Order: sequence, then C-alpha cells, then structure tokens
Amino acid sequence: NISKDLKCSLPVGLGLSETKITSHGFDSTKEGVVEAGPFPGSPASPKSSVISPSSAAASRLAGQGCDLIIPTGGRAQQKSGPVVLADEVKNPAMEKLELVRKWSLNTYKCTRQIISEKLGRGSRTVDLELEAQIDILRDNKKKYENILKLAQTLSTQLFQMVHTQRQLGDAFADLSLKSLELHEEFGYNADTQKLLAKNGETLLGAINFFIASVNTLVNKTIEDTLLTVKQYESARIEYDAYRTDLEELNLGPRDANTLPKIEQSQQLFQVHKEKYDKMRNDVSIKLKFLEENKVKVLHNQLVLFHNAIAAYFAGNQKQLEQTLKQFHIKLKTPGADAPSWLEEQ
Repeated sequence: NISKDLKCSLPVGLGLSETKITSHGFDSTKEGVVEAGPFPGSPASPKSSVISPSSAAASRLAGQGCDLIIPTGGRAQQKSGPVVLADEVKNPAMEKLELVRKWSLNTYKCTRQIISEKLGRGSRTVDLELEAQIDILRDNKKKYENILKLAQTLSTQLFQMVHTQRQLGDAFADLSLKSLELHEEFGYNADTQKLLAKNGETLLGAINFFIASVNTLVNKTIEDTLLTVKQYESARIEYDAYRTDLEELNLGPRDANTLPKIEQSQQLFQVHKEKYDKMRNDVSIKLKFLEENKVKVLHNQLVLFHNAIAAYFAGNQKQLEQTLKQFHIKLKTPGADAPSWLEEQ
C-alpha cells in the first residue's frame, strides 16, 4: 500500500500529513534534505517541506523499487518501477524563427550592398569579359524578339492574302462557268489565283516553322540562360556584401570580442565566394553552348526562309516545294549536315 511504499523514501517519525515533497531534479549536491511540517492549508503553515534528492538518493530509491511521481498539484505519489527521464524536444517554432532571422540578415546585407553600389560608395566585383557577353546576349534577345514580332505580322498578312486569293479564285471559276463569252479569261484568272493561294500556303508553312524555331530559341533557350545569369548576379551581390563585412571587421581592432566575429565572417565569406565562383562558371558554360546552338539554328532557319521567300516571289513552284521539303528533312534527321539549296548553288 501507499503508507508502506513511502517508508522507502521518508524518514522514520514523519507522517504523510506532516510532509510535503517537491522534486528539484537529480543535479543537486545535497543528500536529501527534509523539512517537516504540516501541509499548506492546515491551521499552522510553516515553510513548505522540501526533499532535494541527489543522484545517490535517486539510485537508492530505484534500488528499493520506489518511483517518485510529482503531479502538477504538488502532491507526491508513489509508483513501482524504474525512473524515466524525458529528453528535451526541439521547438519547431524556434527553428523557424532562426531561419527567418538568417534570411532577414542576409536580405539586409544584400540590400545595403545594392544601395551602396547605386550611390557609388560600395565596390563591386566585375568580370569584364563575362559582363560583356551578358550585355551582348540581352541586346541580341531584344533584336530577335523584334524579328519574331515582324515575322508573326508577315504570317498574319500572308494568311489573309492567301484567304482572299482563294476566294477570288472561286469567284473567277464561278463566272467562267456562267459567262460563255469570257469563259477562258475568267478561267485563266481562276487558275492563277488558286495557284498563288497554293504557293502562299506552302510559304506560310515555312514562315510559321521559322517563327516556331526562333520563338523556341528566344523564349526558352535564351531565357533559360538569362535565368542562370540572374542567379549569378544574386550570388555576386551576396559575395560582395559579405566581402565588405569582412573588410570592415579586418580594419577594426582585434581583441577577444572581435576575433570570433572575424572568424565567423571569414567562414560566411568563403561560403558565398564558392557559390559565386560556381555560378560564374555555370554562366560561362551556358553562354558557350548557347552561342553554338544559336549559330546552328539561325543559320539553317535564315537560309531556308530566304529560299522560300525567293522561290515564292519568283513564281517557281517547284523550287518552293523543294525548299520546304529540304526544310522538313533537316528537321526529321537532326545531325545531318546536308547543304541547303542555296549553299549548293
């Protein structure tokens, strides 16, 4: 029963009504200090009784088959079994707060670096060769977008013209059947308009394919490279921000308080320097592959576009069909470097 179990831990001569037990943990150096007295709420309430068990006292209690359980109300209970101590659980809210703190600090440093650069007070790291290539790429993208817009306008106008020629050919053909005295004249014009409409449809297919290829180059390939450029520029700003911090700390005094800050700043600077070097290398590689891909794609597209336009306005239906055929063959068999019609002449 409870009275028997409490004898394991309470001194002889103390009753349950005369003692209050409060656990302060097992890290105390005192060997089980007991203060006797009535419980709070009794007629006389002197200082509360306290037992501060040490690790040795806890071992003896465990050896005697006793277990201290301290409920929230402060009343002591007994339960047989071993003593179980719970480990501390990490607080997710504190971890999130730490992440927000680091993000805020990094954002502040980068914002300060950007403002100081715009005001002409801060220094920035510049790779002249890489920056020149990036400027050329951005300028070319604008020019390619203009060509793309004009080609789309040409396609829309050509489609309308082909539609009108087809309708005109049908009207001439109808009049050819109903006007016997002008049967041949209307018939010639009907055939001409239908032929022009057919050739226009062939040219329209070539122009639309040209538009699709240039659109892929501009809005996917080049845009993907520019996205890497943006990441590189962000890494450059972070690198310069932490470089500036390290330089400012190195210019200040060196004592017990500043040395740990300098060491931490040096580590952060090294991390962002490695990130900056990696992004710079990635941009250089992407620019190289983009240039090779751009030259190959635009060379084929421009030559075939020229051939189709020249054949259409020369009225050479056979050459126009041959150009379109070559165009599709090059598309279906990538890697084949067969010369185009213009290169063969």
